[in-house]
This record gives sequence, C-alpha cells and structure tokens, in this order.
Amino acid sequence: MGLRKRAAEEAVGSEVIVMVKIQVLEEGMENIKLLLKDCDRAFANALRRTLMSETPKMAIETVRFQMGSFDLCLSCGHLNPAAAARESAGGSGCNQCEKKLEKEGVDFTVWETNGSLPDEMVAQRLAMIPIPTDHKQFHYEETCPNCKDLVPEDRGCPACNMIYTCKAFGTEEGITVTAGDMIYLGDQSLEIPEHYRDIPITKLYKGQMLEFYATAVMGRGSQHAKWSPVCGTTFVPRQVGILNNKTKAKILWDLNLKINAKDFDKNGRLEDQEKVETLARELYHVGDGTENKVDFKEAITIEDVPGEFIFSFETDGSMSPQTALEMASASLAEIFGSLGVDLKAVL
Repeated sequence: MGLRKRAAEEAVGSEVIVMVKIQVLEEGMENIKLLLKDCDRAFANALRRTLMSETPKMAIETVRFQMGSFDLCLSCGHLNPAAAARESAGGSGCNQCEKKLEKEGVDFTVWETNGSLPDEMVAQRLAMIPIPTDHKQFHYEETCPNCKDLVPEDRGCPACNMIYTCKAFGTEEGITVTAGDMIYLGDQSLEIPEHYRDIPITKLYKGQMLEFYATAVMGRGSQHAKWSPVCGTTFVPRQVGILNNKTKAKILWDLNLKINAKDFDKNGRLEDQEKVETLARELYHVGDGTENKVDFKEAITIEDVPGEFIFSFETDGSMSPQTALEMASASLAEIFGSLGVDLKAVL
C-alpha cells in the first residue's frame, strides 16, 4: 500500500512525488498497527490528524422524541392518546381494535415518556453510537446528488440520511434500552452491528416508555467529535536494539528476563518490533536508579530508525481500520492536491 506526498518547491509548476510505504504489522476488527517507511514526522502527523478530523463518518445528528402520556391497549398493543379512548372519558375505545378501555391494568396500562434521563442526555448517547458507514452508498448532504441544490432545511434523502427508530417500555424490575433496540428503516445490513448492540442508552421502569426517530448524516471530526471514527491514534519512531558490549550485556541476561543474546542477529541488532518494545521495558532493570547502572553503562541501546514510524489507531466500530485508512488517505491526497493548486497560483 502506498500514500502519495506532494511537496511544492519554490519554482512554479515543479512537483516532488514521494511514495510512503506502509506495512501492516497487526490488524484486528477495530485496531491496526502499521509500519510507515520513507516517511517524515510531519507527514505521519498529517495522516494522524486527517484520520481524526477529515475521515467521512455517519453519526446521529437529530432525534425526534415522541412526547406525552398514552394508554396501551392490552388487546392489540396500540398506543392511544391518554384518556381520549377511555370509556370513562367518553371515548369509543381503542383507535385500532375498538375494544372498550374501562379498567386500568385489565384493558389498558398507562405509559409516560418520562424516563430517568433527560432527552438531551439520551440524544447525546445516541450520537456516540457507532453507525455503520457505507461510503459508496451515502453522501454528505451538501454534496448529495439529490439534495445539493436544495436549501439546507429541505435536504435529506435515502442517499444522505439514515433513519433509526426505537420504541421501548419499562418493567417493574427495570429494563435497559440498548443500541440493539434501534431499528434501521432500510437495508438490514446497516443495522447496528451485533458487537455494539449492548451499548446502553437508558433504563426504564414500569409506566415509563421511550419512542424516537433518529437521523444519521455524514460528517467530519473537525465538525464534532461524534464524527471522528478513530481513537488512540498515535505514532512513534521505529526503534531497533543495538548490542554494543556482549560482556557487559550479560548483566541483563543473568536476570533471566524474556530477551536474551539469541534474539540479536550476528551484527548485534534486534529488529523484531515486539521484542524491541519488550527490551525497552527490560532495560529499566539496569537503568537509572539501579545498582547495575554503573557496570552495565550502555551495553545495549535503543536507537530510532530514520524515516520509519510505528503508526497505530482504533476505530469506534463504524468502519474497519482498513476503510478508515483508505478514506483518510483519499482526504489527505485531496488536501495536498488543493494546496499544490493554491501554491501554484501565488508563487
């Protein structure tokens, strides 16, 4: 995999193209660790910032809560406006099955949208739920083929909006409403992934209910944290272990830790990244503040490899690490491209 980095020189129209090589060291469902080669610190940081702030992601932006009190018909499960269908109030019965609602607990039960958490807090929790993001199917509202020519208030179609609905009722013991209770009004493949369906939203008790419609739109982390698909995005220089003095290094070997002389090659170098990280921790046993410091000196040292960095991050589950990296790379290339055009215009 390669990323292209452009650097404009002082001469107008000149361009230098450098290929940054990427090697995948570890990859999981939510995390990835990469080795960047032929790269400088500035470019690694640009990729880090782009992942966090410029990678397109779907997140819930607006929530419409159903408010009020309702009579739940125990025959058909239909919600009627409070008291309007009761016989004692002159009603004609359930609006759906027409059963007379006479006795509470026998014919109907009363439910109110008065959960323990304010609607604002529920909405905030919904915004942080990872929404599956299909970049080929959905667009930004402002660039959507169907909505880009409309005023912002009129935008919103199946190509740029995802709508989830939820209706939940409490119990005597209390029940936790989770992300799995949300139903996507569309392709089932875009339901909340199984791995994240246990994310809690709120808790409801008897007589309490929650009903809402939530709309997710595409955005960027630079607009709000809910649109940032990654976390723990870091990079450090790639390091190698150097065996400078075999005799003095025996002080470390005699401690019977994980790393020993056999891990180094014939040139006295330790290249394996995982073992280098282990070695760095084990050198604390012979470092400053230990009685072995004076004798050990610098028998083994850790050195940075010029132009190479270990880059790692996790996603929130809205997309795979591979997809996040590809989208960030595309965004970064676009940024560098527009920067190059601007520089040509002024130089």
